[in-house]
Amino acid sequence: MASHDVLLDAELNEERYVALLSKLIGESEHVQNNPPKFVPEEDKVIKHLLEALRPYSTENGGPLQVEHVTYVPGRGNLIIKYLSEGAKGIVSFVGSHLDVVPANPETWERNPFKLIREGDKLYGRGTTDCLGHVAVLTELFIQLAEKNVKLNTNLVAIFIACEENSTIPDVGVDKLLKDGRLDELKGGPVYWVDSADSHPCVGTAAAIVWKLHAKGHLFHSGLPHKGINSYEFANEAIAHVQKRFYEDFPAHEKEDLYQFATPSTMKPTQVRIAEGSFNQLPPWTEIIGDIRMTPFYDVDTVMDKVKSYVDELTATDFAALPTRGPCSKYVVKSPEGEDIKGVLTWQFEGEPFKGIACDLESDGHLMLKNATKEVLGEANPFSICGSLPLVGDLQAAGFDVQVCGYGHSSVYHGDNEYCSVSSMKNAIRIMSRVIHGFSVKNSA
Repeated sequence: MASHDVLLDAELNEERYVALLSKLIGESEHVQNNPPKFVPEEDKVIKHLLEALRPYSTENGGPLQVEHVTYVPGRGNLIIKYLSEGAKGIVSFVGSHLDVVPANPETWERNPFKLIREGDKLYGRGTTDCLGHVAVLTELFIQLAEKNVKLNTNLVAIFIACEENSTIPDVGVDKLLKDGRLDELKGGPVYWVDSADSHPCVGTAAAIVWKLHAKGHLFHSGLPHKGINSYEFANEAIAHVQKRFYEDFPAHEKEDLYQFATPSTMKPTQVRIAEGSFNQLPPWTEIIGDIRMTPFYDVDTVMDKVKSYVDELTATDFAALPTRGPCSKYVVKSPEGEDIKGVLTWQFEGEPFKGIACDLESDGHLMLKNATKEVLGEANPFSICGSLPLVGDLQAAGFDVQVCGYGHSSVYHGDNEYCSVSSMKNAIRIMSRVIHGFSVKNSA
C-alpha cells in the first residue's frame, strides 16, 4: 500500500476527468429539476458513475464500497466509501448533486446539454453546479483506489439527488438523514462540495419563500372609486412589509467577521395577476418572493415577525398603507352601503432552508483553509446569501459542516455555464491535502 504522502503529489487525470464529465453533461437535459415540467432522472447520471467506479469496487476486488441508494424509482443517490483498516475518524464529501437547474438552448451561445471545451473552459449545464464536482470527486476516489493509499482516516463521498428543487420531498439528502445514513459522518468534518470560486465558503443564508395574495374588488377602470385595485394594493402592502423588515432585521455585527457580501434581504421576485382587460381593476394579485437571512437570526422568529406585519395591516383596515391618488382605496361601499374590504393573505411556501455560519475554529475549517493556502498561495474565506439544503440542520445536529466548491459563481444558474480545468486541478490538490492532513493528525 502507498503512504498517505502520495496525496501531496496528487494531480487531476485531465483526460479521464473530461471524458467522464462529457458523459454526465450529456445527461443534463434529463436531470433538469423544476417540477412539474422537469422532474430529473438522476439514475441516468449514476449509470456513468457506476461504470467508472466498477473496476475499483469491492465486487471486483478493489477497495471502493459503492452503494446506489434509491427512494424514488429512477432518482437515486450514490455513496462511495474508502475504508482503511485501523483508521480513526472519518472525512466526508457531501452535497455534490446529480440534478441541475433548467437551461434554455435558445438563450445559450452553445448547446447546454453537451460538454464543449474552449481552452481551459468546459461549457455545459451542470459544469459548475454541480456535475463538475461529482466528476472531480469520482476521480479523487478512483486515484485513491489506483494507488491503494493507506490512510489513518476513513473517507465517504455522497452524491445526492433532488438538490435544486425541494417540491418533491424524501428523494435525496433529506431522506438519507432521516434514515440515519449520515450518522457515521459525525466522526469528522463534512465538506459540502457545492459552492464556488475555490476558497472556503464559511457562511450561507436561510432561504424563506413567501407569497402575498391581495384580493381587491373588480370594477371598471373609469370608475376606480367603486373598486379596489389589487395590483396597487399588493404593491403598497409589500413596500410596507419590506420597510418593517429592514427596520427589524438590519445588518448583523457578525456579518463582517464572516465576510458576507450582503446583509439579510427581502424582495419580490414574481407576480401573478387575474386575467382581464386593460380597462378593469384586477380583482386579485399574487406577489411571490424570498427572504434571505444571514445565519445570525432565528428563522422562526423572522417568519412570525413578518406575518405579524400583515396581520397588523388587516386589523387596522390598512390605515398604514398609502393610496395612489384620490380614487385609490382599500375599503369601498357596496350599492347597499356595506363595506367591501380588500383582503391580504400571507403564507410561506414549503420548508425554509436554514443558513449556516461554519465553525471557524474547527479542525475541518482549519485543514481546508491551510490546504487552500498551500495550493492557491492564499485563502480568502467568504460568505454569500445563497442557500444550501440541510446544512443548517446538519450543523444543529452536531455535524462539523464546512462548505467549498471549485466552479465559478459568476455563471451559477446562468446561461453559458462553465467550469475550468485549472480550477478542478486545484480541487484535486486541495482535497487531497485535506485528506492527508487528517490522516497525519490521526496517526499521531
